Amino acid sequence: MLYRVEGIVIRSMDYGEGNKIITLCTENAGKIGVLVRGAKKVKSRHAALTQLFTLGEYVFFRNGTGLGTLNAGEISQSHFRLRGDLYLAAYASYACELLDRILQDEETGSFWFQQLKACLAALEEGKDPGIVLNLYEMKILQTAGYGPELDVCISCGSERSDEDLLISPRLGGVLCKHCRHLDPPAIKIYPRSLKMLRIFAQLDLRQLGNITVREETKVELKKVMRGFIDMQLGINLKSRNFLDQMEKYDI
Repeated sequence: MLYRVEGIVIRSMDYGEGNKIITLCTENAGKIGVLVRGAKKVKSRHAALTQLFTLGEYVFFRNGTGLGTLNAGEISQSHFRLRGDLYLAAYASYACELLDRILQDEETGSFWFQQLKACLAALEEGKDPGIVLNLYEMKILQTAGYGPELDVCISCGSERSDEDLLISPRLGGVLCKHCRHLDPPAIKIYPRSLKMLRIFAQLDLRQLGNITVREETKVELKKVMRGFIDMQLGINLKSRNFLDQMEKYDI
């Protein structure tokens, strides 16, 4: 059966001497693997369609639920700037790998697709990559069913002032000081950072404008979102390890 989908390349790997297998996050068909014959050859007309972060229309044949075989394609947005900048490529790779690990094969992924599309566009437009990824991580958590509780204590349900709230990545939300014994490692957070998290919870990535955030707030947000991703999703990402090394040595 012949399929025509709009998709983003979230993974690309060599297969055999001259071929590649790409993984597409599509708007209406979920996550799909497609074999691209001859993609490694110098004169291949399909080589550009296999590049990471590429957004395009892909036409492929598939019999059953296995790999598809690419027939044709057309690029809508190559995102070459992301691939050409080591710093941006690291952030974009993390966004793609995170979605790849969360999204199941052929799971309906319209919202996933739209958020990844908006994430890559925001990175290419020069918006703060740390904030873009934190917002993207929040959307991933929410869509996967692990959105944090940020308004009332996740244990007792009481409303407290922001100054009396801690963040518990393990329990999945804010924790009042009276319930801190339930999670002693809960993170102290400044009210301005908690307000930013609530904005992340309400905001769609497609609505993100230019935003300026204090450096100390960005450090806190990264720590908190990293905690939620680790505790709630429990996945180890190669791209994140590279991103950490790059930031550590200020590459």
